[in-house]
Amino acid sequence: MDGSNALGEFLRARRALVRPEDVGLPGGGLRRVPGLRREEVAMLAGISSDYYLRLEQGRDRNPSVQVLEAIARVLRLDVDATAHLVGLAQERPAPGVRPGRRAQQVPASLLQLIDGWPRNPAYLQNRYTDCLAANALATALTPNYAPGVNLLRAVFLDPAERALRRDWTDLTAEGVAALRSEAGTDPDDPRLRDLVGELSLRSERFRTLWARHEVRPRRGRVSHLSHPQVGDLDLHSNKLSVDGADGLTLVVFHAEPGSRSAELLDILGSLAAPGRPSAHGEEREEEPIEEP
Repeated sequence: MDGSNALGEFLRARRALVRPEDVGLPGGGLRRVPGLRREEVAMLAGISSDYYLRLEQGRDRNPSVQVLEAIARVLRLDVDATAHLVGLAQERPAPGVRPGRRAQQVPASLLQLIDGWPRNPAYLQNRYTDCLAANALATALTPNYAPGVNLLRAVFLDPAERALRRDWTDLTAEGVAALRSEAGTDPDDPRLRDLVGELSLRSERFRTLWARHEVRPRRGRVSHLSHPQVGDLDLHSNKLSVDGADGLTLVVFHAEPGSRSAELLDILGSLAAPGRPSAHGEEREEEPIEEP
């Protein structure tokens, strides 16, 4: 992942996703590349073709917010993607020596909190989707909800995880868009670069989604699971940012009260109850995860 011209990469990728007819231009005809031509974007945004070309080539890195918002309208970007575009155009400090990796600590109070939820699967993850802690019911949903597992890697590369997820196609698209959002204006983050590089080499699906440059912050969703022990579950997941912990997210699942999924979740909880581990294993110490 090369962040030397992140703005240009984003513009080219999103331009390719817009059809001429989407913006009131005649479609058809021979086009060497999909989507809009540069001059079409420039015309619709009210700027010169040469100026837009300089933006894509990284030769002009200080466009005004007004220009970027005009381009965003042409490219049919939503609020999140527009904010991402504006962020990419902001001046970044020259790369320097990054600090060494440090262990990310999970507050003991959070571990106690999720351990005390016998009917709600819950786990904590960092901005790279490393699982830092999980309660017993979460681990009963999937063994990948466990400290030290990278959840995005598991979703793309673990066949058992794909079999579990009835909504795997939507989940993978949302996961990659969320990772783009987390990357923000720091595409040279070495931990992120390593993860993207590995998944790009090992998963065609990831490569395709990453190339689309879609951006979407992590939000709650309904997860559709096909569990090998209890069958189909439909669970709401809520994603809560943890104050004072950079990039730490608490994910909590629940079923609709009185639903079949609620019954099955109770059954799963009873299966997981004997000798259930704490959120981070047997030791009551904070679980470290190395991060840049």
